[in-house]
Amino acid sequence: MRNRPSRIARTGRGLALRLALLVAPLVAVGCGYHVAGHASQLPSDWSDIAVPAFKNDTTTYRIEQRMTEAVIREFITRTKYRVVQDPKSSDGVLHGEVISIETDPVLFQATTGEVTTMLVTVHMKVELIDNKTEKPVYKNDDMVFRDEYQISTDVKSFFQEEDPALDRMSRDLASHLVSNVLENF
Repeated sequence: MRNRPSRIARTGRGLALRLALLVAPLVAVGCGYHVAGHASQLPSDWSDIAVPAFKNDTTTYRIEQRMTEAVIREFITRTKYRVVQDPKSSDGVLHGEVISIETDPVLFQATTGEVTTMLVTVHMKVELIDNKTEKPVYKNDDMVFRDEYQISTDVKSFFQEEDPALDRMSRDLASHLVSNVLENF
C-alpha cells in the first residue's frame, strides 16, 4: 500500500500555495510604510543640529531643562546628527518652548474623596530652523503630552511622584519630537 497524502493535506498545501502566490506580489511592491527614523526628511547635507535650552513660560521649576536634556539624548542615541552647543556653527537649530503645564485630578479614593491619581498635561512649541535659508524645516505650535502619576495617601510611605512623571513625559516628548522632525510630520 502506497502512502498518499490525504485529500485534506493536498487541499491545505494547495491553499497555502495559492495564498503565497497572492501575497508575494504585495510583499514585493510594499505598501509605502517604513521604519520611523530611517527616512529622514531633513536636508541630506546636514550633520550638526544645535539644541539650545528650551524656554519656560510656566512656573514649574526646571521643566525646560528636563525637556531639553531628553531631546538632546534622543537625537544623540537615535540619529546620525551631532548635537552642538553653538547655533551659529550648526546646520539647523531646534528651538523649544514649554507653554503650559496643567495638573488635574483623575481618580479619587471612594471612601475619603482624596485624590489618588493626577494627570499632567504639557503644551509646547517647537521649531527647527535651517541655518542656511533661515526657514523652518519643522514647526509645531502645539505639541501636547500627558502622563499620570499616583499620589500616596499614606504619609509614612509618601513619595512625590510628579518629578518621575515629568521625567517620563520628557522622554516621551523627546521620542515623539525626534520622530516627527525626522519624518516631517
